[in-house]
Amino acid sequence: MKKFLLPLAFAALLAACGGNEQQSNSATSAEPAKEDISKNPDYQKGLALIAKSDCLTCHKVNEKSTGPAYKDVAARYANAADTTIERITNHIIKGGSGQWGAVPMTPHPTLAVDDVKQMIKYVLLLNKQ
Repeated sequence: MKKFLLPLAFAALLAACGGNEQQSNSATSAEPAKEDISKNPDYQKGLALIAKSDCLTCHKVNEKSTGPAYKDVAARYANAADTTIERITNHIIKGGSGQWGAVPMTPHPTLAVDDVKQMIKYVLLLNKQ
């Protein structure tokens, strides 16, 4: 009897493991593929400009700091129109509060408008990652 139960239990174990593997693969393939944005010129230029600025003093990519996480900004403005980008640019240069809570955004009047727009393009690309 033991000779019969042991192979049967082993076969059941193999079947159970094999079934999970197939389910795991189908669950993985159902997820949308994320885009590799690191090769995008807007990503590279924006990242370089942010690295040279004081932005990372108050912002982090994946977690809230003094200001919102860049990923949260990217999610909020995922379908941003040019007018929204202009509004965000002005908010960064002139400063302000109320967009993300009570903590005010420090003005950055020395940043060039084109540089700020490039930084925004970088942040918005994070939504595709």
